[in-house]
Amino acid sequence: MEFLKDLWNFMMERKKWWLVPIILVVLLIGVLLLFAESSAVGSFIYTLF
Repeated sequence: MEFLKDLWNFMMERKKWWLVPIILVVLLIGVLLLFAESSAVGSFIYTLF
């Protein structure tokens, strides 16, 4: 949690709002890949990539 607080403070102080969409996309892809490898839907998700 310390890392997330540091990242949030960095974005607030330096006005790096362009990092927010990049971080969200990376997190979304990570969650999608975790979901894909632990379920039967994985074969259908891998066809997207």
